[in-house]
Amino acid sequence: MTHPLQKDTGPSPSFPSLKELCKRHNIRFKKALGQNLLLDDNINKIMTDAAELTEQDGVIEVGAGLGALTKRILFRAGSLLAMEIDPLFMPCLEEQFGVYEHVRLFRGDILNHDLDRLVGEFLPNARCLKMVSNLPYYITTPVLFHFLESPVFFDRLVVMTQLEVGERLTAPVGADNYGALSLAARLYAETDIVHRVSATCFLPKPKVDSCIVRFRLRREPLLPGLDAPWTMKVVRAAFQQRRKTLRNTLSGQGLGLSREQAMQALEQAGIDHGRRPQTLDWREFAALADAIRSIQSGTH
Repeated sequence: MTHPLQKDTGPSPSFPSLKELCKRHNIRFKKALGQNLLLDDNINKIMTDAAELTEQDGVIEVGAGLGALTKRILFRAGSLLAMEIDPLFMPCLEEQFGVYEHVRLFRGDILNHDLDRLVGEFLPNARCLKMVSNLPYYITTPVLFHFLESPVFFDRLVVMTQLEVGERLTAPVGADNYGALSLAARLYAETDIVHRVSATCFLPKPKVDSCIVRFRLRREPLLPGLDAPWTMKVVRAAFQQRRKTLRNTLSGQGLGLSREQAMQALEQAGIDHGRRPQTLDWREFAALADAIRSIQSGTH
């Protein structure tokens, strides 16, 4: 079947209901794989709207499951790679989407595959790459950074996460939940929460609410010449004891700094040693990382 791109007024009525699919394919949701059935299809529409999909886009969906979100992406993207780790869901996906030429179905763990190879094989003609996924909670962070750190540029990521994780990913400087995850996400993208999703929208019902997080990725580095891995090491060390001041957190946290060297680095970076890590932005952490490196190398 050719590409059915059309105005998104909802999934085609020709698709069977999720209840029918579960019964037909004897689907049982696995708690260990973070599988939950999203009952409110409007949430899927909100996700695809946030992604602003066009026929120029090649989309990767991680964890396609029964294909509820896949149906929404199907009518709006130029090409789609739907990935699913559970072999029991594959017949269900094949039944619904196997006939569409612009959709490729792939069983596997996204973390075991290089994105440049997947894109080259399954989405070779896409002018713009995006990822739209209802991610299993237990692999949210590794999957996100698999995309954020990929050599292939993805213009936008739209994902469902636990509300707590979403709030940490988007937390502003100075917030109680601002930390290493907030800084790492900001290194690669501008982030925002698009929509909060109640736990009652899922079956089985999870213990926590969820949210839709949007990442608009940066084409240019946040800071020119930034050594991101080293700076993130300093960030993580600083947040090991987030309620303590920087002069205390930087010494004895894997950086090999004495208290005197920590004080010296803070002074060199122009940062008051009485500040706490959650008050620093990326520029200040980058300056601090440079100061620590110069002290350790004896070039200060």
